[in-house]
Amino acid sequence: MDFQLKTLSIAQAATEKADVLIVLVAAGTTTSKDALAALAAEARKAGDLPDKAGKLLALYRPPGVAAARVLLAAAGDGGAAGVRTAVLAAVNAAKSTNPKRVAIVFAGAVDAAALASAVLAAADASYVYTATKSKAEPRTIRQLCVGVPDAAALREAFDQATATVAGVELAKEWGNRPGNHCTPTMLADAAKKLADLPNVKCEVLGPKEVAKLGMGAFAAVSQGSAEPLRFIVLRYQGEPKDQAPVVLVGKGITFDTGGVSLKPAAEMDEMKFDMCGAASVLGVFRALGDIQPAINVIGLVPSCENMNDGRALKPGDVITSMSGQTIEVLNTDAEGRLILCDALTYAQRFAPSAVIDIATLTGACVVALGGVRSGLFSSDDALAGALEAAGEASQDRCWRMPLDDDYAEGLKTNFADVANVAGRAGGAVTAAKFLQRFVGDHPWAHLDIAGTAWKSGAAKGSTGRPVGLLLNYLLAQSGKASPRKTARTTKARPRK
Repeated sequence: MDFQLKTLSIAQAATEKADVLIVLVAAGTTTSKDALAALAAEARKAGDLPDKAGKLLALYRPPGVAAARVLLAAAGDGGAAGVRTAVLAAVNAAKSTNPKRVAIVFAGAVDAAALASAVLAAADASYVYTATKSKAEPRTIRQLCVGVPDAAALREAFDQATATVAGVELAKEWGNRPGNHCTPTMLADAAKKLADLPNVKCEVLGPKEVAKLGMGAFAAVSQGSAEPLRFIVLRYQGEPKDQAPVVLVGKGITFDTGGVSLKPAAEMDEMKFDMCGAASVLGVFRALGDIQPAINVIGLVPSCENMNDGRALKPGDVITSMSGQTIEVLNTDAEGRLILCDALTYAQRFAPSAVIDIATLTGACVVALGGVRSGLFSSDDALAGALEAAGEASQDRCWRMPLDDDYAEGLKTNFADVANVAGRAGGAVTAAKFLQRFVGDHPWAHLDIAGTAWKSGAAKGSTGRPVGLLLNYLLAQSGKASPRKTARTTKARPRK
């Protein structure tokens, strides 16, 4: 989709040629006497356009307006959240007419957050997956024009938003692909293509290199699959090499049967989404290549399948991780933490300023937080606060969960240094406590995106989260952007 940013007042928008014109109307009054403003004012006065965000009023060929179809969309208080709700509703309504060019204009003031929200929401609502369809019907919207009072003042925010769209849609694309169209090798090939972007490099390690590194936990998970593992190392260098990087670690299980601890058949197809952490890392690097912020970032993706054959990992097996710690595998379906632990150990060689791992790790996090917020676990208050603030600013929200040492008691075993699972209670926390053993002394955070990485049911598909959160955090660290809200720092308490 081609994005355009134009300086357009609501009066000028009346002359804008488009298949659909969406007018975002925030609560309050307008003194403008032009055609569109008058229509909005009359609709609000008559009660046909309530202030509640997402309410719509459709008009066909209104006098004085060039666009054949006009959608007046209530944007609540005009903030980022209200704008997102309004644009999602309006673009979804507009899609029924198969428009090729859509224009969105703000009837009042607009800030960088609201502009970015409009761009991201329009892309989200119009996204269509086509990769494995024989008769693909791609998104009909070819061009999106966003009109604001002063385009020059918002150009940087607009460019960052469109780059974020590219990253989110790359993450969606690979998250949505079925397992036979997204093997570890295919995922690695997608990562290699990112090296065509400025300041991005990619290295891919195979089974021999991983064995030489001593990544016994990662290798053990992959041994039941005919597909060879891949360890992807991405580098974005926006600062001199002596500047400590942020390391992003994405879980890349391209399909998860559960192994010997086999999952139930119902909804197992959704285990193609078990590599959405990896997809989000690729999406972030896609956006970094466009934005070119002054920061160094490393992306690590351990990728393999969790399958069954005569060589597959068995419950009770003891394996040795790259760190030298031995692990008793009590449940082969808790494989994500096994591949991540070796990647976290590998991350230490970069002397990072921070490490953030992203994983569809536990069903327990879905139970705790549903599909609204990702679970955030961190050993560092400053890092946790920065990620919370980035989540609020990007509307890709997370919620900090506890990491008390008492939660690690259930990971004790008589047969190894640590077990890979504890009991059912606090499962998302005990998984994070397992990962924490392999982190080292640098600031670390773990994002459990099991509830937010994809949707089920009629809307089944990857969400591209948490690309927005991660990008907002990285841009804030680089000075390119700053979170616009202060997130709460109070830790969530587990329910009794």
